[in-house]
Amino acid sequence: MLKGIHFLLTYACNYTCDHCFLYCSPNSKGTFTLAQIKDVLVAVKKIDTVEWVYFEGGEPFLYYPIMIEGCKLANKMGFEIGIVTNSYWATSVEDAILWLKPFSELGVCDFSISDDTFHFGDEELNLAKNAREAANILNLSLSSISINKPTVEEGIVKEHERGEPVIKGGAMFRGRAVETLTEGLPKRAWEGLNKCPYEDLEGLGRVHLDPFGNVHICQGLSIGNFWETPLSELIENYDAKSHPICGPLIQGGPAQLIRYYQVEHEDEYIDECHLCYLARLRLIEKFPQFLAPKQVYGLK
Repeated sequence: MLKGIHFLLTYACNYTCDHCFLYCSPNSKGTFTLAQIKDVLVAVKKIDTVEWVYFEGGEPFLYYPIMIEGCKLANKMGFEIGIVTNSYWATSVEDAILWLKPFSELGVCDFSISDDTFHFGDEELNLAKNAREAANILNLSLSSISINKPTVEEGIVKEHERGEPVIKGGAMFRGRAVETLTEGLPKRAWEGLNKCPYEDLEGLGRVHLDPFGNVHICQGLSIGNFWETPLSELIENYDAKSHPICGPLIQGGPAQLIRYYQVEHEDEYIDECHLCYLARLRLIEKFPQFLAPKQVYGLK
């Protein structure tokens, strides 16, 4: 029951955050044109269950006019609208109100702001604070996305029922986080990483669409290309158990993906995402149409 379509409006971002799932940076390639957004929204309208359309990135405000027009089109088609931003543009409350006023007039239903040290460090000027204040003035429905550097509690490692270490911070070890945030964190035996704890690989509650045509059910894990096959067909014909990556993940998580394809691996990993991401990275040449685009894996 697909409910949400998330446009990765652009892979470009003014930040290069250590935790970024998508390896975004100022040099990242791929941005939707307005014509492409129109085509996709027409295709989305054919999927009766979709209620929400989100615009995110990368940083969608880098392509502000395109995002506004995309929101207007989605609104006319009757979709609820959501936006995700790092609020780099909120240099003052007064300026932030100008940026956000068109979305208030459109009745945007979910305005999400990244607000953490990855985006603003310890700067006294927290731009997210300006964005929050402006959103409240304009009565935008507001939520925050906050991720801190992963740590283990000082002194004693807090444990789950199964005796596994708890890592605080909120980061999932996909994308750039695998290179930048894993040092010194406790690891678990790979055999026990036998489920996907975050994504609904069978139900497809929401998917992310990128400018290259990939339909992501997890960052860098695609069910096909909507520029080659109509989106409604991809969704209708999707069979999770026959998908070359999702099938093993459903059967036994990242550990089963390792076993099924006999992927070279280490003995321990931080969590399921850590093992899954590295396993997919080693399978990318075998399944380029399903593990795409390469830049999400830090490759060119």
